[in-house]
Amino acid sequence: MILQLSHCTITMNQNGRELCRDLSFVLNEGDKIALIGEEGNGKSTLLKLLCDEAFIASYASYTGELVRRGAIGYLPQFLPEEDGSKTVAEYFAEENIYADGKAVELGLDYALLHGERTLDTLSGGERVKVQLLKLLLRNPDALLLDEPSNDLDLETILFLEEFIVNTPLAVLFISHDETFLERTASGVLHMEQLIKKTCPNITVAKNMTYSDYLERRNLLFGKQTQIALKEREEHRRRMERWQRIYEKTKYQQATITRSDPHGGRLLKKKMKSVKAQQARFERERENMTEIPDREESIITFFDERSILPAGKRVLDCAFDSLTVGGRVLSKHIRLTVYGAKHVCIIGKNGVGKSTLLKRILDELNGRTDIVVAYMPQNYDEVLDGSLSPDAFLGAQFDQRTKTKAMTFLGNMKFTPDEMKRPINSLSGGQKAKLLFLSMVLKGANVLILDEPTRNFSPLSAPVVRKALKEFGGCILSVSHDRKYIDEVADEVYALTQEGLEKIEE
Repeated sequence: MILQLSHCTITMNQNGRELCRDLSFVLNEGDKIALIGEEGNGKSTLLKLLCDEAFIASYASYTGELVRRGAIGYLPQFLPEEDGSKTVAEYFAEENIYADGKAVELGLDYALLHGERTLDTLSGGERVKVQLLKLLLRNPDALLLDEPSNDLDLETILFLEEFIVNTPLAVLFISHDETFLERTASGVLHMEQLIKKTCPNITVAKNMTYSDYLERRNLLFGKQTQIALKEREEHRRRMERWQRIYEKTKYQQATITRSDPHGGRLLKKKMKSVKAQQARFERERENMTEIPDREESIITFFDERSILPAGKRVLDCAFDSLTVGGRVLSKHIRLTVYGAKHVCIIGKNGVGKSTLLKRILDELNGRTDIVVAYMPQNYDEVLDGSLSPDAFLGAQFDQRTKTKAMTFLGNMKFTPDEMKRPINSLSGGQKAKLLFLSMVLKGANVLILDEPTRNFSPLSAPVVRKALKEFGGCILSVSHDRKYIDEVADEVYALTQEGLEKIEE
């Protein structure tokens, strides 16, 4: 046993909302446990608590017992601000970089480790490997990884999958990549917030793959629902029969003559029995199988305004080069897109995919024959963090549409408090939902999406993919999500230093 949490309850200081209640969980040597759940449910908070209670002290409190019997390595979701400006050499100033050959094992070369590049200029894959190396150099017994697969190209994702599967260390990790979860997890810790986020529920499923967990969960949910509904139907029929008997007895009592006292006593006795039967039925109702409650995934759709005709030319662009800070990332780029094509661009980290999307956005902005919506990787580019979701939507739409939007936010599991809270206090997934809803209500028929599923939970992502697959307009996107690429994209292009290369099926 490396970590043991006993009867733990975590409570938010601001509003008293419980993120988990009476949770008991053990992380053993060699465990590979996926921590899943909808956005804003407290996954990162639980991971921080397991690493160090001080990490949550400013905004949450906990009760229960936490025992650590090993060294813990923690990879946060975001690079700490104080580390971003350090060069890689400075980051490892107190470490023996080449101890046990770990740097070579992670594929980190001498030039990177001893160069002058700062951590905030590294690609997502380089940054994760550098942070992982620092953790491993301290010989941990367990790794706690908060969304390590975010911002990684496919090559690095495959590396990380292999690392997690093969490392002897215990690993507890958060990820939104379903394929990643399917290939790595040997157990699942599922955090839910039921009944409008008033009732936390956590399922611990050890020695079970992610796919097996979902299959069992759906099977049990369906079976329990079927039993609960059958019990309620039987109860309804019993109550209908009881009501008929009650009404008949009541009528007989009202119409019996005083000349029949014996009959009156029998009816009084019968009515007492009928009322006792009612009380018994009510007790049985209280003990019925509960209709299971589980968090619903994101609910969304696009309307008919999004449909584009097949012959409509959406994009015809040619760029001699893509550059950032004077550095050429790629050159000789040409892309033509017609109608409702769903195009996905893949490629290694740092090759310029996001830069290309922004160039395409510049090309399309100002067009009056199409309606364009943009979802960047960094949501702060298009969201004013000081506004609430209520105010953000109110600034874009009329009152009728805003009212509709607030209903949709409720379907997306936003509480009334979260609808009024500043956007910068929301989770990445909640911001993604807000942007997605804005695109739907805008009636956009051209979507420019940079890693659209990266912040949706593995429970919400299938619904998002389905909506995008059925979208009747054009999609120009960048993604490393293998399920998104398989299910949504009609055409896939790889961006290299020499331009775009179409990937044939």
